[in-house]
Amino acid sequence: MKRKVAIIGSGNIGTDLMMKILKGSDELEMAAMVGIDPDSDGLKRARELGVATTHEGLDGLRAMDVYPDVSIVMDATSAYAHEKHHPVLVADGKQIIDLTPAAIGPFVVPPVNLAETKSSEALNMVTCGGQATIPMVYAVRRAVDRLIYGEIVASVSSRSAGPGTRANIDEFTQTTSRAIEKVGGAERGKAIIILNPADPPMLMRDTVFTLTQGGSEEAIRESIAEMVKAVQSYVPGYRLKQEIQFERIGDNAPLNVPGIGKVSGLKTSIFIEVEGNGDYFPPYAGNLDIMTSAAKATAESWARAHDSGKAA
Repeated sequence: MKRKVAIIGSGNIGTDLMMKILKGSDELEMAAMVGIDPDSDGLKRARELGVATTHEGLDGLRAMDVYPDVSIVMDATSAYAHEKHHPVLVADGKQIIDLTPAAIGPFVVPPVNLAETKSSEALNMVTCGGQATIPMVYAVRRAVDRLIYGEIVASVSSRSAGPGTRANIDEFTQTTSRAIEKVGGAERGKAIIILNPADPPMLMRDTVFTLTQGGSEEAIRESIAEMVKAVQSYVPGYRLKQEIQFERIGDNAPLNVPGIGKVSGLKTSIFIEVEGNGDYFPPYAGNLDIMTSAAKATAESWARAHDSGKAA
């Protein structure tokens, strides 16, 4: 049985997510698209495609006839808005998939920790940069004895960053930094986002730096290659842009990691490119594609577990 889904937020991310579900899912069925601007492209497209809509936000959704049948609510608004939506949706017994940086509920990165988090009533999809880079941070972590530091730099086309993304820049860096530690396994994490105005627009590019102790370069390479394949299972345009680079940091010239001190070890540099599937936004918007693809995969996994009675 397919689970009915409502999406709150008719901007770029919400619309791309809607298009992915409508394109095909064995577990999910679009029930409603919710916004606050009746003239938004997302609401227009939803109406054209036969999806029930409201421009009156969460209150409008709760007043819709279909609301009692909605199992999953996916929030693609803003961190500020989601903080208000969350307690209402929990009280109404809805499964929440949060695509904002609100960081309410456990962070979820599907190939890393979906199995152990999908039974929670609210799941947070971290950020687009987190979805692209944390799998690489974790891939390094599982191949070494100690992951001291993880830093990610996410570069996205400014055209793919709508008002919601721009309003959440501070939350993006803070949430992603925490997830590098909590999900990726780094003792210290840092995140940077760059909105690139290049024309023609650039594909999403991400750089991951880690500092580790123990393990071998070959083990790290193999772990990263396996993780790339895991992400490609739901984001086909995810790939390494160039060879992984290694640098030995000796005791004679240690790095000073804030909160930890001077440490030596192996520095690993990973370079990623993400090309979107083009379901709604152009292929250069890989930052949207990886976020919505991860959210769809998470919702489908929850639906399968719920239907089988296995909330693992």
